[in-house]
Amino acid sequence: MKSTTTYDSPWKEALETYFPQFMQLLFPEIYRQINWARQYESKDTELQKIVRDAESGRKHIDKLMKVYTQNGDETWVLIHIEVQGKADSYFNQRMYRYYYRLNDRYPTRNIASFAVFTNQQSTRKMGRYQQQLWDTQLQFDFPVLNLQDWRNKFEELENNQNPFSVVILAQLIAHNINDDNQRLDKKFKLIRLLYQRQYQKQQILELFRFIDWMLQLPKQLELQLDQKIIEIEEANKMAYITSIERFAIERGESIGEARGEARGEARGEARGETRGIANTLLKQLQLKFGLIPEAIEQKVKAADKNQLNDWVEKILTSDSLIKLFDLTEK
Repeated sequence: MKSTTTYDSPWKEALETYFPQFMQLLFPEIYRQINWARQYESKDTELQKIVRDAESGRKHIDKLMKVYTQNGDETWVLIHIEVQGKADSYFNQRMYRYYYRLNDRYPTRNIASFAVFTNQQSTRKMGRYQQQLWDTQLQFDFPVLNLQDWRNKFEELENNQNPFSVVILAQLIAHNINDDNQRLDKKFKLIRLLYQRQYQKQQILELFRFIDWMLQLPKQLELQLDQKIIEIEEANKMAYITSIERFAIERGESIGEARGEARGEARGEARGETRGIANTLLKQLQLKFGLIPEAIEQKVKAADKNQLNDWVEKILTSDSLIKLFDLTEK
């Protein structure tokens, strides 16, 4: 299972891309009080000016977003997510400290704080910070949501068109399923769900990135998953994921290289690696352009690794076989 510290990047990206959907799914009452017709804006630079978290092994992320309420007020929304899922004894105090530091630096801004746990056993003691001495008392309250409360809502989430439901499903699987074969099955079902919901290409790619980040599998199971994705895309005539080699590259290896390594033991690792990339490229070409002329197929099979990688990258923007291969020959 992937270490928790690697979860912060996909969460940051998901919040940046799907902030309205995040609010709509997890905080629907507050969502209705925001005027989404006006542009919202990330204010993370301002947040970093006042938050100098020196804790080592930090396992949480923070987002600060500027929104407008229905009555026209500018409001800053502070979102704190415990990626590790387990709160320390200073959690409530830390939420208050962030709030008062923002309020002290920007006294004219309205600020709302939210906290989301990914795997907290109980949030009964979360959401309130208090101080009292004699007749002086301070109380700071903020809403807290634990994603583990959604464990019994898998079917509801699967039927919810909100793209952030995919984010929640991936997080729940990451925390609750340790068996690699079960994770493979769940990961494939999530990816298939992206096509069933008929999301646009860009949404499918963004959500696939999150799923792939959160639910990393051993190499051999990733190869099985790749084959399943090819079958989905052939059935739907949508060469979205299998044609985007960069997602695999971001997780440390290309699909073609992985195939080459798996198949090239007998003939040498380098040769198998190149053949794997060539086979992947031919599949990409077939899915995007249909029947591939024999001359182009032979050209691909005869190419070296650097040339193949160049074609893999350029296929993303090429709209014809002639254009793709002419560009590489100039």
